[in-house]
Amino acid sequence: MKLLDKYNRLNIAATIITFVVGSCIFYFVLNYILIRELDETLQTEQQEIISFAQTHNALPEIIPTQDQHIQYELIAVDDAIMEVPYKTIKKKLGKTEENYRELQFTIKAGKANYIVTVDKPIEETEDLLKVIIAVTIAMIGIILLIGFLINRIVITRLWKPFYETISRVKNYHLTDQDSVKLEQQEIDEFSLLNTSINEMVDRIQQDYGSLKNFTGQAAHEMQTPLAVIRTKLDSLIQNEEVLQKNATDIADIERAVHRLSRLHQSLLLLTRVENRQYVLNGQVALDKVITEKYGEYAEMAEAMKLSYHGNLQSVSLLFHQQLAEIVISNLLNNAIRYNKQGGSIEIILKSESLSITNTSDNGVLDNTRLFKRFYRDTTTIDGTGLGLSIVKQICDLAGFAIRYNFSDGRHTFIIQFS
Repeated sequence: MKLLDKYNRLNIAATIITFVVGSCIFYFVLNYILIRELDETLQTEQQEIISFAQTHNALPEIIPTQDQHIQYELIAVDDAIMEVPYKTIKKKLGKTEENYRELQFTIKAGKANYIVTVDKPIEETEDLLKVIIAVTIAMIGIILLIGFLINRIVITRLWKPFYETISRVKNYHLTDQDSVKLEQQEIDEFSLLNTSINEMVDRIQQDYGSLKNFTGQAAHEMQTPLAVIRTKLDSLIQNEEVLQKNATDIADIERAVHRLSRLHQSLLLLTRVENRQYVLNGQVALDKVITEKYGEYAEMAEAMKLSYHGNLQSVSLLFHQQLAEIVISNLLNNAIRYNKQGGSIEIILKSESLSITNTSDNGVLDNTRLFKRFYRDTTTIDGTGLGLSIVKQICDLAGFAIRYNFSDGRHTFIIQFS
């Protein structure tokens, strides 16, 4: 969930709860105030009747009105003037019932005692209350809508630099020659974030540059010792007396030198790819490259009694001939070397993808480390651990996507061209 969406949900929920609780409190307070105003009107009418009776020794004449009803009831007992508390009653007028606010009190006029009942309809008060509540709810709705729109627009604009920074960082690759170079922002927090990322990327690029230089220099420096070792090894092999006495040791040295030589070539290739020394500006017939490379490995495949199934469409890519041969060679070499006796290899080439599948007795490979340098399966003794890393670097350079699947004892490498 995005931060903006979460904030809006919390903000709207808190606002709605606040307004609902506030509206309920407002309703009861307003209702109390309006009823009290009505009670004060009834009390004023009571004082007028009492004042009239004291002055004229008689009750005032009842004048029928729509918003007030007065009723006198003669009583026999000579009671003191006593006020009955206000109360709300229902009166039936025709087929409908209406709520009234009523006040009863006793009064003496002349030689008689009366119970005076004064009531006023609450309908007007209720209507006024409904109008006020409706207006309040409408205002709350408008405030919520305006607040939501303002938050949506303002906060989106405020967070725009943050998302731009995330996008730049997401699209950044360590092999790029240029740094991220994030601009300073008006908001201090975003400016601090960009400054920290710029400094971090600069340090990473310096360390990465130092590592690349070391790898390249180390690979070049290995050439001379390797040449010396090969020369000395050839001399030992040509010496029959030494060869007979140390045949096993010399064979081990020869294998080690061969492996070291392949490691040296792989490191040199990785350095060239990372430094973008290859220009991808040639049309490469990938189906022909696959056919030629499989022909080179056909003898090895026959020795393991592997069955081959190929479905190759005619595909031409804007690529580099040597890099295309390296990718196909590495994938085919792995598919054959790590296959099982009597297994199979399947190659499918389409305009949008290439997949190479091989059977194996080994289980699934670690997908999180598969394309990292010097990663080798625990069952693998031979190999430099750089083959798939080279394939991944070349695919990244060409803009291809490579992924690995394992199902039913079959390893599949898929290269997506677009």
